[in-house]
Amino acid sequence: MTSRTAGIGAHPDLVELRSHYEMAAEQPAARALDGLIILSGLYLALSPWILGFGRFGGTGDLQVNNLITGLAVAAMAMGLAAAFGRTHGVAWTVPLIGVWTIIAPWVVSGASPKGGTIISNVIVGALIVVLGIGAAALPARSHR
Repeated sequence: MTSRTAGIGAHPDLVELRSHYEMAAEQPAARALDGLIILSGLYLALSPWILGFGRFGGTGDLQVNNLITGLAVAAMAMGLAAAFGRTHGVAWTVPLIGVWTIIAPWVVSGASPKGGTIISNVIVGALIVVLGIGAAALPARSHR
């Protein structure tokens, strides 16, 4: 007598949990969060060219940093929007990237980053932190 066992993916509790996460992700507030995170990431990626970081001098490394981290944030948000039930476990990385965005002008550009780069990175970084915390807390809020 042989018995076939399904993998952990078919466990009723896991299926119910994923269903809960997917329902939470379908709420209008969740869709708005996802969209705002995507837009924030795209702005971060394009900010060196939108604001003309080159005018501030010596910010080439920050341009590359903002491009990479901005695309990472946008990609994470698209993953959360498309399959929250499967990607919610890495939602905590979005606020961390936001914190990095805030401190990057000093870490990447050295001791003297210029005003426009600081203002842009701090504002968009803080926005990414807040929106990322909201997205990570989404399943807990839908229990209420």
